[in-house]
Amino acid sequence: MKNLAFTKINYILLLVGFAIIVIGFILMSGDATTEEAFNPDIFSDMRTKVAPMVCLFGFIFEIVAILWPSKTSNS
Repeated sequence: MKNLAFTKINYILLLVGFAIIVIGFILMSGDATTEEAFNPDIFSDMRTKVAPMVCLFGFIFEIVAILWPSKTSNS
């Protein structure tokens, strides 16, 4: 069998990190302000603080997933 760069656990962790990033972007989405009406919800804590932190955590989780060591020994 070939020695691949990632193991199965790396791919699972990458998918989890990707899901966290997608959740962060979903939290950022919502109604926009139009020319007819101002929407004060665009400045809510969910959109300006929580969602970017969720995305940041997801990107950090992706780095950890890439650097996660494999259990194979090189002896």
